[in-house]
Amino acid sequence: MSAPALSAEQEALFRLIEDTREHVFITGRAGTGKSTLLRHLTWNTSKQIAICAPTGVAALNVEGQTIHSLFRLPIGLIADSDLDQNDATRKILNAMDTLVIDEISMVNADLMDGIDRALRQARGRRAEPFGGVQVVMFGDPYQLAPVPPRGDEARYIADHYRSFWFFDAHVWAGQAPAADGLIDLGRHGADLHIRELTHIHRQSDDGFKAMLNAVRYGRVTKEIADVLNAKGARTPPDDPHDPVITLATRNDRVNAINAKHLAQLPGREQKARAEISGDFGRGDAYPADEELKLKVGAQVMFLRNDVASKGEPPRWVNGTIGTVTKIVGETVRVEVDHEEFEVEPSVWERYRYAYDPHTRKLTREVVAEFTQFPLRLAWAVTIHKSQGKTYDRAVIDLGAGAFAPGQTYVALSRLTSLDGLYLTRPLRPSDIRVDEDVRRFMRGVWERQGAQMRVG
Repeated sequence: MSAPALSAEQEALFRLIEDTREHVFITGRAGTGKSTLLRHLTWNTSKQIAICAPTGVAALNVEGQTIHSLFRLPIGLIADSDLDQNDATRKILNAMDTLVIDEISMVNADLMDGIDRALRQARGRRAEPFGGVQVVMFGDPYQLAPVPPRGDEARYIADHYRSFWFFDAHVWAGQAPAADGLIDLGRHGADLHIRELTHIHRQSDDGFKAMLNAVRYGRVTKEIADVLNAKGARTPPDDPHDPVITLATRNDRVNAINAKHLAQLPGREQKARAEISGDFGRGDAYPADEELKLKVGAQVMFLRNDVASKGEPPRWVNGTIGTVTKIVGETVRVEVDHEEFEVEPSVWERYRYAYDPHTRKLTREVVAEFTQFPLRLAWAVTIHKSQGKTYDRAVIDLGAGAFAPGQTYVALSRLTSLDGLYLTRPLRPSDIRVDEDVRRFMRGVWERQGAQMRVG
């Protein structure tokens, strides 16, 4: 599949990353092309880069490594604990020019400072933020938050940080934690450049874009809520050839919906068990179901883009919804938009960075493989797992209410247009939640940088 061309603002950001040593945080509303820019950077940079993410699934999506495994950081609170670095880790951290972190909004302040300290220690440049490595971060704090700390962790964070968000790490304030207290970096503290992609590629209707903005920033008026609720108060069509997916807040709700619909289908249930080689981590790090249960007639979602022949358009993309029409041996046939395709198992590769002493460059090694059909039952999916997906139509089921800031925005912003919205119940004011620390941080960014924050 050929890569999409960069827009003018994406190209300007690529040049900022490529031509400078600036630390950059790239944010933007859903559908503005953050992932497209990251992929372009991966394949076109001349720098020695390492790509990482806070979770196993996020790392797989960017063909990188988890933060903890790349830096050999302890799980849980890091604080001022000793960092054990073997020779291989030190060589990797010394070889990189640029560190790329995806889904940065899920990284907490303590982990951000842990990354900083690990790089200073490995590179022997303790007075320099990140040991002289350029840090480039992608994410949207309005969509995903770090896991809130609990117990002693929460008390430590409250005592040492303004908030647990990555942007409140000491490294950005010009201080870095050390075993003997704080190193005051003064003017040598890391300067974070924030750039916001503004052109939305997912939606074209300006009215719907404005409504999504209002949800994103927590500024939903009665008029906007009335429009969304009126449009969503419809019964979705029940057509197996034209499926609609439900986006729900909770896993148990999603599993119940999928199990109910699968059981109602006639015919024999068939199972496909994933083949796993190497250390692929635990089940929550798997990119697909370890045991996929299917029947003819099952509604499924593709979990990967189609690798089309050169010059041919992709037959499906990550998030495409279809219906199983036939299951034979090692293939499953799926109907998408009244056209049938034969789907074969896909291989997801888990990578680990290594240092090649001959070329003096970073390399990537495949350390584990996960082979499974790139499909998931998709009468329903959690809002969290819909992240990054695009749907023409969806039923949004907020159940007892959105329980995380940004959850309602993520759900609504998956849709390409207002015409595809179905709601199981009207939106309530309590469903529109914005984290106050995010609001404070972004307000400060706008006040300091104004129009300069936006490129293009």
